[in-house]
Amino acid sequence: MKEFQIRDNEAGQRFDKYLSKLLRNAPKSFFYKMLRKKNITLNGKKATGNEKLEAGDTIKLFLSDETFDKFSEQKQAARAVTALEVIYEDRDILLINKPAGMLSQPDDSGEPSMVEYLTGYLLEKGELTEEDLRTFRPSVCNRLDKNTSGIIAGGKSLAGLQELSELFHDRTVHKEYLCVVNGVLKGKKHIKGYLYKDTKLNKVTIYRQKEKDAQPIETVYEPLGDNGRVTLLKVGLITGRTHQIRAHLASEGHPLAGDTKYGQESFNRRCREKYQLKHQLLHAFRLSFPDGMDGRLSNLSGKCFEAPLPAQFQRIIKEEKLEEKLL
Repeated sequence: MKEFQIRDNEAGQRFDKYLSKLLRNAPKSFFYKMLRKKNITLNGKKATGNEKLEAGDTIKLFLSDETFDKFSEQKQAARAVTALEVIYEDRDILLINKPAGMLSQPDDSGEPSMVEYLTGYLLEKGELTEEDLRTFRPSVCNRLDKNTSGIIAGGKSLAGLQELSELFHDRTVHKEYLCVVNGVLKGKKHIKGYLYKDTKLNKVTIYRQKEKDAQPIETVYEPLGDNGRVTLLKVGLITGRTHQIRAHLASEGHPLAGDTKYGQESFNRRCREKYQLKHQLLHAFRLSFPDGMDGRLSNLSGKCFEAPLPAQFQRIIKEEKLEEKLL
């Protein structure tokens, strides 16, 4: 017999979802059969599988060691360790200032991403165990391009991950970015268009009119100041699609400094030679939560968090005489 107790970071999910993670190699028909025969019980009672688990619930599996080992065998969860700049942390979530050059989520490159670093961080702190990783994997809820820095939100518990993901999905979390663009911009503006993503090239195209398979996009920006050549912009996303800020501003004739994919070569060359800038100068600097939140994340209701600018970004706006515009 195997016995498991639901921990705080596993609560909030359906019983059958938990079993599908615990016995990830078993067909669903197997654990539904075991539930019917009371070979799997919840708090000592027969269960159907659709119960919502709570912290402290006890699950017993009356299975042979051979059967359990066969169905529960899994690869070790990937993890990596690095120093993380944590902006905020509680029992359910954390906000991290991601550096440029770090992946948000795993890709085919095999390079560690924020997800692996988050797992390693929680394991080192003792807030996550190898046993926990059988049925729960921490993850991030918003995605930044590899070379975009700024606030990444991660879930430490299943409930935190679910509620945070819902907020991002419903676009009730307000995200603001800072960037330096070529040219002079004056006055706030709300721009609209359509974005088509070429998945093979990992590149998008912006259209002013609706085109086949292109998705509508909306971007708002506010110039904070300029020096007659470049402008420091505060940007907000109404929609949040791949490369939206970079491509949308470039389509308006104001590409980001250092953006090799959508930028202007002569502008980028000057940024490389003067500042050794090899990636787009884009930073997700502020995350604001809506008022009136309830549930596990109610303590975040109405709160706003900011991520300090990277040293290279600070140097560039200082030397471009834009530093005072940020204050």
